[in-house]
Amino acid sequence: MRRAFLTMLALLCVALPAPRARADEAFARLGRGVNILGYDPMWNDPAQARFRPPLYRTIRDGGFRTVRVNLQAFAHMDADNRLDPTWLRTLDAVVAQATAAGLNVILDEHDFHPCAADAAVCRARLLAFWNQVAPRYRQAPSSVLFEILNEPSGQMTSEAWNALLRDALAIIRRDNPTRTVVIGPASSNAYTALDRLSLPDDDPHLLVTVHYYNPFRFTHQGASWAPADIRDHTGVHWGSTADRAKLYHEFDRIAAWAQAHHRPVLLGEFGAYEQAPADDRLAWTVAVVNAAEKRHFAWAYWEFEGSFGAYDIDRGQWNAPLHHALVGSDSAYAGAGG
Repeated sequence: MRRAFLTMLALLCVALPAPRARADEAFARLGRGVNILGYDPMWNDPAQARFRPPLYRTIRDGGFRTVRVNLQAFAHMDADNRLDPTWLRTLDAVVAQATAAGLNVILDEHDFHPCAADAAVCRARLLAFWNQVAPRYRQAPSSVLFEILNEPSGQMTSEAWNALLRDALAIIRRDNPTRTVVIGPASSNAYTALDRLSLPDDDPHLLVTVHYYNPFRFTHQGASWAPADIRDHTGVHWGSTADRAKLYHEFDRIAAWAQAHHRPVLLGEFGAYEQAPADDRLAWTVAVVNAAEKRHFAWAYWEFEGSFGAYDIDRGQWNAPLHHALVGSDSAYAGAGG
């Protein structure tokens, strides 16, 4: 009996990779990434694209391995939730060009606003989206990942989300049994909601994502869409010993959850708005990168261009201080703190 028990235990140890080993694998594969294309006019008219194909190589040569492509597909569906063929061809081109540049590609269904407003409508459209997109990319390389939904929130409660993610995952698994699928908790992918996230225990090809914009009063100061007390209150600083300790403690909580649940982590979004004090913005960015990498989290910065952007498309150049804050170290685990 004892021998049989030990044999079974040994088999289980082989079947279930150590949490750190799986985290290392995900980090080595995805590494550093950036969010792209969410608000580019290309989705309505490819001829009007701001983002041009050579920029994929710019991103790769700039020190990034992964792009998280923000897809707002619901606006391109007809009354029967069929995706517009032109939109799908644009998506095909994005996938082909990004992978040809040597990048991993996360297809992130980014319609969190309509999903927060009406969970029932979201369910119908999201399942229709994956019913069309998953089989379309069943032959895509393993460097193409699917992210079921960005930042479920509002009416998309944890209970509703846990049910929906399993139904969407079942659709994906029909044609993509081993493709990596990215899933985060409700409450806008906040790490504090991880304990309410319910994932199938028998699927080893899942990557858990969280987003990090803490403290929000710092990262979103001056942003037009932020609450008035944050929008109208700039000059908020970050970088004290207490600020750093809080950040590292919050990342320790994410790491503890990942270790306990045997799941690798993707920090799918983080960033500070351009109106934050410049030096503090850079210090916060470095601290987040170091905290993530020392805990073996892959990451994707928000965003490539725009008000958080690391790159200026109009000038054709990186925002050098911010770019250096993100990828300036040759060592993934270098840098002070964390």
